[in-house]
Amino acid sequence: MPEQKKKKGDMTVREAGHKGGEHTAETHGHEFYEDIGRKGGERTSETHGHEFYEEIGHKGGEIGGPKGGQKVRELIEEGKRATGEEQS
Repeated sequence: MPEQKKKKGDMTVREAGHKGGEHTAETHGHEFYEDIGRKGGERTSETHGHEFYEEIGHKGGEIGGPKGGQKVRELIEEGKRATGEEQS
């Protein structure tokens, strides 16, 4: 992408978005993001239903790498080793 000449005071869309995101984080805090995430999840559930989550869960496992349950199991085993607990 060719570099654009910028006049003093001009910024790219990317720079403006980054600046806006930082400002939102500073003014609203962690709870704001929890709230909008919860609302978004509820809305997605209402509009798409249970089958949607099943479908995207299967697709996620097909992409590659360990599936979520496998990764969790590995992390639990790693944590047990780190604390000296025996593996089951």
